[in-house]
Amino acid sequence: MAKYMIQATYTAEGLQGLLKDKASGRQEAVSQLFASAGGKVESIYYTLGDYDVIVIGDLPDTASALAISAAASASGLVRTKTTPLLTVPETDRALRKRAKYRAPGR
Repeated sequence: MAKYMIQATYTAEGLQGLLKDKASGRQEAVSQLFASAGGKVESIYYTLGDYDVIVIGDLPDTASALAISAAASASGLVRTKTTPLLTVPETDRALRKRAKYRAPGR
């Protein structure tokens, strides 16, 4: 499975829902969302700053990541940003590949 980070920002109405459901209620809902796509939540953190919550979890593939991000964003109560996460060995494998690229103007 691939690992993803989903950063989310609640709308004002979404924050009202968080106050009602509490963080533990949202954790259960997000865990069910991941499970519905064949994945699993690793951790959830509430934050201060640009995002209100960060979810780290495993999903079978990019299409599954898109499906859960789209489902959450379509509610209109949260905006999401999804980032694939690579392990050190995955990054080393990628760095061994020699992609050929010509920079602009060179």
